[in-house]
Amino acid sequence: MTGFDYQRLRRFPDVEAPNLQAWDATDELLAQRALQSGIAGDEIAVIGDEYGAIALALTDAGLRGIRVHQDLITGRRALAANARALELPLPAAHELDSSLLAGVRLVLLQLPKGLAELEEIVDAIARWAAPEVTLIAGGRVKHMSLTQNEVLARFFAHVQPQRAERKSRLIVASQALPVPDQPPFPVSRQHDGLTLCAYGAAFAGARLDIGTRVLIDVMPTLAPPAGDPLRVIDLGCGTGALAVAFAQQHPDAVITATDRSASAARSAQATVVANGLAGRITVTLDDAGSELPDGSADLILLNPPFHLGATVHEGAGQRLIQAAARLLRPGGEVWTVFNSHLDHRGVLTRDVGHTEQVARTPKFTVTRSVRRG
Repeated sequence: MTGFDYQRLRRFPDVEAPNLQAWDATDELLAQRALQSGIAGDEIAVIGDEYGAIALALTDAGLRGIRVHQDLITGRRALAANARALELPLPAAHELDSSLLAGVRLVLLQLPKGLAELEEIVDAIARWAAPEVTLIAGGRVKHMSLTQNEVLARFFAHVQPQRAERKSRLIVASQALPVPDQPPFPVSRQHDGLTLCAYGAAFAGARLDIGTRVLIDVMPTLAPPAGDPLRVIDLGCGTGALAVAFAQQHPDAVITATDRSASAARSAQATVVANGLAGRITVTLDDAGSELPDGSADLILLNPPFHLGATVHEGAGQRLIQAAARLLRPGGEVWTVFNSHLDHRGVLTRDVGHTEQVARTPKFTVTRSVRRG
């Protein structure tokens, strides 16, 4: 054990609840293996460290120069807040690129939920890390699959699953294999006049997910609120499908697409460019529009998530609804699509204002809410 007090870590500004904690046994096992390796901190990269548990445990043990990549800006802000609270130096943050991995001999990875994200990460490690790099990946046993091992084996000659401990398991991969000249992402796909682009961690990849499709189909039947120009926010934009579809239907609208995922923001930017809309849609990496002014939107487009990592939880969606209420001007509207079994209509009525159902399929509901004065 490292001796680090993991219980002092918080998830804030991400959703906090009694059944959600800021670390798990996988974080502890990864940190322990890194310390046992004897590798210097400036030759270690940590990927997928949700709230800083791995990086801060190593920093607390005296390692310096650790490089960290977190896809979610909520995780980046939580890491910074935890470092301040623990009075520890803040490890250097990087995007998933050569600056993260150049010269790195040990990579610690919390296994992502999606195989596409895993492929992008492992390709980056094999592409940019030191030739002798070792990857130690870990996850909760209930979320792991043999397919993850198969992805690792495409990039490393040796892939060795370890014995499970405390319901977590580590996998050690070594001897990186050659990779193609071009990285595998982004990918793109055509959808009836709309081109979607996606990096590995973007939800649904370059596919048009069913909920987004439902809202896009309803858009032409809805008259947007007044605005000169009409100011629109695609809140939690993913790959940018809603923003681009609205821009195609409303050429004079001024649109901001924002997401807390760096992969989603990169995907949305690529989608905007692929559809010839680079001058009309601004893409930002942000947590629930926190850097946008109050009352700055006439219309918000919203397809809220209902997962927090691997956990089904309505908190993420409710945070976006609360953000929509803050961002809308009085009389502004939010058009929302959500899984019908969720109580988002009640939350929209409470936090935004009068909410009416405008469409419903066997799985999804579309509502229009008007911001009360």
